[in-house]
Amino acid sequence: MLELPESQVMADQLNRTIKGKTIKSVTANQSPHKFTFYFGDPQKYDSLLSGRQVGEAYALAGQVEIALGDARLLFTDGANIRYLKEGEKPPVKHQFYSEFTDGTALVTTVQMYGGIHVFLEGQNDNPYYLVAKEKPTPYMEEFNRAYFETLYESVKQNISVKAFLATEQRIPGLGNGVLQDILFHAGIHPKVKIENIDETKRDILFKSLKKTLLEMKEKGGRDTEKNLFGVYGGYQTYLSKKTLEEPCPKCGGWISRQAYLGGNIYFCPKCQPLDGR
Repeated sequence: MLELPESQVMADQLNRTIKGKTIKSVTANQSPHKFTFYFGDPQKYDSLLSGRQVGEAYALAGQVEIALGDARLLFTDGANIRYLKEGEKPPVKHQFYSEFTDGTALVTTVQMYGGIHVFLEGQNDNPYYLVAKEKPTPYMEEFNRAYFETLYESVKQNISVKAFLATEQRIPGLGNGVLQDILFHAGIHPKVKIENIDETKRDILFKSLKKTLLEMKEKGGRDTEKNLFGVYGGYQTYLSKKTLEEPCPKCGGWISRQAYLGGNIYFCPKCQPLDGR
């Protein structure tokens, strides 16, 4: 799933790979998928995009937007975007396929859920898109300690730290996936109520958030997610489905997994005590 580091990596790869190419044709919704969400009529995407030259790609939190003149192509967090070399065949089933005049192509598939939006600039009123454009991300200087404190003070203090960081688009693009290592490095259990996180611990959490996300981006994304070329990222996750059977890298104890708030959380009971001590 596209989260903050993967969208940054993907945008950079798109700029180095397809920027300047001209779109020859577009096929959208070739394999209907119940949880693929299109903006407008996907059957009109070909007429909207064909003949346009690819401009800059931007990371918008956990989304990637590509400029094509006054049109925009947007992929949301569940879209799997792959670049195909000339002559390379696309998967049999796909939700979006754009061929360029040089024979290369961009193909997108959706497994669980995801969005593929084509629209003219200014048309997209989707709230997730708008908030991603408006709010600063942890990669920006504006996302500083003072800003983080305003987020903390804006919510009810009896919610968990997972609910605070990874729900309600308070920090767009920060999802359940990247959350695990952020909390692990901060020594905070995902279920701890934020009212039990004192100022010193909040400072540790803020620094872990910034540092962990930066490392994920610099290493090409997480090792649980694939990039534009179908290659897993170079950041080795500490807590994920890939490390569940391994001992805690800090204390050597066993990692726990639980279902919580619509996804699995991973934590070390010793290094991340639920009582917050």
